[in-house]
Amino acid sequence: MHKTIWALLALALLILGFLLHNRPAAAPAGGEVVVLHIDGVIGPATSDFFARELARAHTRQARLVVLAMDTPGGLDTSMRAIIKDILAAPLPIATWVGPEGARAASAGTYILYASHIAAMAPATNLGAATPVAIGMPGGQPDGATPRKDKKDDKSGESPAAIGDAMMEKVRNDAAAYLRSLAQLRGRSGDFAERAVREAASLSADEALAAGVIDVIAADLPELMAKLDGRDVKLNGGRTQRLTTAAATIIEIAPDWRMRVLAIVSNPQLALMLMMIGIYALFFEFTNPGFGVPGVAGAICLLVALYAFHLLPVNWAGVALVALGAILMLAEAFLPSFGALGVGGIVAFVVGGLFLMDTEAPGFGIPLPFLVGLAVASALLIGAVGSFAARARHRPVVSGREQMSGEIATVSIVTADGAWALVHGESWRVASGSPLAPGDRVRVTRLDGLTLRVEPLATEPTHRPGGSPP
Repeated sequence: MHKTIWALLALALLILGFLLHNRPAAAPAGGEVVVLHIDGVIGPATSDFFARELARAHTRQARLVVLAMDTPGGLDTSMRAIIKDILAAPLPIATWVGPEGARAASAGTYILYASHIAAMAPATNLGAATPVAIGMPGGQPDGATPRKDKKDDKSGESPAAIGDAMMEKVRNDAAAYLRSLAQLRGRSGDFAERAVREAASLSADEALAAGVIDVIAADLPELMAKLDGRDVKLNGGRTQRLTTAAATIIEIAPDWRMRVLAIVSNPQLALMLMMIGIYALFFEFTNPGFGVPGVAGAICLLVALYAFHLLPVNWAGVALVALGAILMLAEAFLPSFGALGVGGIVAFVVGGLFLMDTEAPGFGIPLPFLVGLAVASALLIGAVGSFAARARHRPVVSGREQMSGEIATVSIVTADGAWALVHGESWRVASGSPLAPGDRVRVTRLDGLTLRVEPLATEPTHRPGGSPP
């Protein structure tokens, strides 16, 4: 009986010790505030960075996550991914547009509206949240008066009118989205409407007066002091009071993973990787055995396809770019008198213009870049083609074909046959004329391992008439 009681007590102590050992570590007295820096265009790398660091901040029981932002805008898909993470976040998120001189334009305005706390530094601005896109017929700058085009006889609407209707749908969707975020956070819905439809912008003081932001702070310590004691309503209706006055500020800059993703998701780099991959694989297929071009080409092509998967690309544009590269390669080997090459350049440039389905800053492909890349590709292919054409007309310098026409010297003549030195090697030779050691002969062909030769005509050692030279 006593042994059973002692065993139960020991088991209880073990369980208590395990629970005490594995309980979550207590946060520091003032707590931690994690600051994530986003500087530049918002893209797939940005949303990935924010999602990972937000999860880490929750694991380390941070009191607050501050998004220090300076952005001209970015991709709609990446912006909405960040906003979804903010709305579902289990801890408060504050977006601070800073330092002084920073901005939160376009996608940055949406993220600012979605955050639990919106803050700005002096001399900063936000707004200009009008969505932009390409590939829509009749698209006009926002705020422009719709054109009065004639109606089409069949459909009853002109292409311009259809394009205007499509852009209006996009603007209505964006305005409703930003207005819903304003209603959720109790911010100005009037400015949200104007920011989308009129591309309106506000300075920090104007935004505070209009009820768009909650506080103005010149730096992070001042922001922590002003947020201390503020109540924040989290997802699910739970309210949390911030205690940030004595908090430890942990600033996190983009890591190597985000930098690599940002580089890879650059449309211009993705386009160049695609071209390098196509050319390298073509070189490997036409000259099998090298290995390095094939491996490098496959890697470049796969990285380019991954980047296109991340970006809002038009796959018809990708197909046109690939077709243009193939046509330019074909020009170097087919006698088309320039038709394939010109068609390839045109297809490449047009495909590059159609490649991106957005005009977000940082994600466009300039026309001079496309033209320059197409011309450089054409010149490179032309140079390779000319080198190949010259190589075909050069004499063979290796192999059995090289032996024809070579001059040899007969070294040994025996009953079994004659031998001659060619390039320092001793070869069996055969001739229709008798041979003697020291004779100079010319190789006519290679018959197995025997050289067929003919004697060289000997020059006279004296002038005609018997007089010495």
